[in-house]
Amino acid sequence: MRIFLWLVALMAIAVGMAVGLHSNPGNVVLFYPPYRVDISLNLFVLLTILAFAVLYFTIRAIRATQKMPGRVAHYRLQRREREANKALREAQKALFEGRFGHAEKAAQRAGDLPENAGLAALIGARAAHRMRQGARRDTWLARIAGDNSLKVARLMTTTELLVDDHKPDAALAAVTELNASGTRHIHALQLSLRANQQARNWPEVLRLVKLLDKRRALHPALSTRLRELAYDSLLSDPAHDSESLLRLWATVPAEDRKTPFVAARAAHAFNQRALHEQARMIAEKSLDFEWDERVIAVYGDSAAGAGSQALLAQIEACEEWLKQRPTDAALALTLGALCLRQKLWGKAQRYLEQALSDAGEQSQLRSTHLKLAQLHEALQQQEQAAFHYKQCALLVSA
Repeated sequence: MRIFLWLVALMAIAVGMAVGLHSNPGNVVLFYPPYRVDISLNLFVLLTILAFAVLYFTIRAIRATQKMPGRVAHYRLQRREREANKALREAQKALFEGRFGHAEKAAQRAGDLPENAGLAALIGARAAHRMRQGARRDTWLARIAGDNSLKVARLMTTTELLVDDHKPDAALAAVTELNASGTRHIHALQLSLRANQQARNWPEVLRLVKLLDKRRALHPALSTRLRELAYDSLLSDPAHDSESLLRLWATVPAEDRKTPFVAARAAHAFNQRALHEQARMIAEKSLDFEWDERVIAVYGDSAAGAGSQALLAQIEACEEWLKQRPTDAALALTLGALCLRQKLWGKAQRYLEQALSDAGEQSQLRSTHLKLAQLHEALQQQEQAAFHYKQCALLVSA
């Protein structure tokens, strides 16, 4: 419809001009002594229009020629940007696909554009790391060391790659720099946790686990396992003496002291340093909180001397627990061992035989046979003692 209207308008203009020019008797005289030129007004108008058109297009051609170098440079820049952006997309795609060599080559091409240099360096560093090219990885990261806009991204990448490469000291140095910049988001804490775990910095591991637990950033099973590893290493350190172990235990939170794993390790450590009273208290509090065979076993190891009130109190406590758990083989074994220490021969034999009948694990059977052999040996019953020693030996060799 618009084209039709334009055609009608052009036809109307043409008809009007034809009619107007046909009835125009005017002329134009160009006089420059001694020359004189007479032309019709219609021809003068036509020549004027043609001259304007020629002048206009000439000026346009000159200006276009002057702008040609800039337009060529702009075109080349656009083509360079398109190629660099395409290479950056190819590098990302290849990295996700696991084609790390192709990703690094594409990152090299993408880095030709200054705007892409930073992201291309991060992609190149990750690709080189996956190919176990540590020197090239460090070279990529060094390229953006002075770029403050990518400082956090560079430090996060550096920490992650160094942790994966099992270089905890260098990773912790990057974490320190990252913390100095004020970045403390969850992923940074998780990387710091892994680095401290590799460096065996257990107090810091416990602090980070507690912090991540508050943010629900760790699976409960992983959190429990990390706590166990940390407390196992801290409490099993042979460098501890009695005073240092007591100082360490004072720093353990109350909720962690009651957990069976921590209580068992702590009681064992206290028993090794002859701090049996503290070991008994730790085990009893843990057993009141949650029953566990590991704790009841170490509770028996913390037995006081024969005839002491503490040993009698332990026996009474175990007898009360046995009423609540009449089929607990570990508890019966511990109670039998305590009675044996107190030289309550009848009770010791009864509880040990009960443990022998209820025992389901080979280790419990072996320990029960050993205690029964010691009991019969103390009673000068050599034949029964030899039988249980033999059974214990068979279980050891099985």
